[in-house]
Amino acid sequence: MTDLRLTVHRAFEQHFGEPPAFIARAPGRVNLIGEHTDYNDGFVFPMAIDRETLIAFRPRPDRTVSVHLLDFDQHVTFSLENLTRVDSSPVEYLKGVAAVLQSEDYTLSGWEGVIAGNVPIGAGLSSSASLEMAAIRAFEQVSGFIWDAPRMAKLGQRVENEWLGLKTGIMDQMISAAGQTGHAVLIDCRTLDLKPAPLPQGTVVVVMDTSTRRGLVHSKYNERRQQCEAAAAHFGIAVLRDISVEAFDARAHELDDLTRRRARHVVTENARTLAAYDAMQQGDPRILGALMDASHESLRDDFEVSTDALNAIVTAAQRHPACYGARMTGAGFGGCAVALVMANQAESFVQFVTGTYQHTTGLQAALYVCHASEGASLSSLFA
Repeated sequence: MTDLRLTVHRAFEQHFGEPPAFIARAPGRVNLIGEHTDYNDGFVFPMAIDRETLIAFRPRPDRTVSVHLLDFDQHVTFSLENLTRVDSSPVEYLKGVAAVLQSEDYTLSGWEGVIAGNVPIGAGLSSSASLEMAAIRAFEQVSGFIWDAPRMAKLGQRVENEWLGLKTGIMDQMISAAGQTGHAVLIDCRTLDLKPAPLPQGTVVVVMDTSTRRGLVHSKYNERRQQCEAAAAHFGIAVLRDISVEAFDARAHELDDLTRRRARHVVTENARTLAAYDAMQQGDPRILGALMDASHESLRDDFEVSTDALNAIVTAAQRHPACYGARMTGAGFGGCAVALVMANQAESFVQFVTGTYQHTTGLQAALYVCHASEGASLSSLFA
């Protein structure tokens, strides 16, 4: 039993007097390449990571959910009847999951449990999608409906869009629901087709947390989305996925400078993401790394969602000889970057980047050597 699994198991026993019946889990994710392409119906290339949210739980005979959130030392109880949003606390994700499921005519039963996670919150590693998918797994078990990863991912996205007011794409929930051990997964955000590809042999992925945080509600995330929609409307297409790099270049002069740069990022990022999948299929870490470097430049200069801290940690990573490539990851405005690194020099890389980043910024970074994990799962603890 992992440390986190043991933690929620013991905490459940302390709060409810006996062992839990089930443990639901769902991973966070890191996106290797393909940023701000998901809500443009484009391509993303994330992997589920070995950091996750766990829910130890048992069914209740009524329609009440009672949970203790270990990471916040908070106990919350709510009825599945007449759900309303109160604030933006973590429990709203649980209520949002219940509300969306019920809006799709799922008949839900109550449960009680303990929730804990080791996905850094606000770092761009999808702690929220991890919580949503784990919660759907819990409701699935006590309510008796069938788990279908793409459908559940769409419902999780609706929690973000409709309950919390975030215009996020499908990537986070999809990879948390359908990740594959040892593989990154190319996701077509229009069709939800999945194409797994193994990491190049002898490499590892290192997540680099800048220790700076952003809140999507208060960031310029929605503004970037509106700029993409304006560019698509100008070209007479539904979304920017529907224009090639060549066609965009031929008409880019028609856009104002700001809109042109925003759209150029999305169009070229889609092309880079497809090229990255080909590079990974060929086991070529150098091409993959170069594409990651180019992605960061585009996010920094054209989409303008990077920060001084993100730029500093990416530059530090790129200076180490074991690094094939690095880029900011997630929505931006703080959070994490990601690097593809020679596995046999990962420890040296971590030490170098940590020291260089602290010297440059005065901030203490947290670096995680990550491995690709499976998507959301459920286990029974009955003997």
